[in-house]
Amino acid sequence: MHLTLRQLKVFEAVARHLNYTRASQELHLTQPAVSMQVKLLEGSLGAPLFEKLGKRIHLTEAGTEVLGYARFITQ
Repeated sequence: MHLTLRQLKVFEAVARHLNYTRASQELHLTQPAVSMQVKLLEGSLGAPLFEKLGKRIHLTEAGTEVLGYARFITQ
């Protein structure tokens, strides 16, 4: 498993906003860069962290678990 601090920070921002675009604006990254970091994190963990319902995203059970750790590590 290979996780980076950057991936955790990006994931935390997306989880807080529940929006990739708002997270990308906050982090001064492009939206595709944010999406890629989340995909890499999901690949490392072997589980989806978000699920898409219509146009909105929601944390999965795994995403909720990882969010607690991400907040602890990145603060």
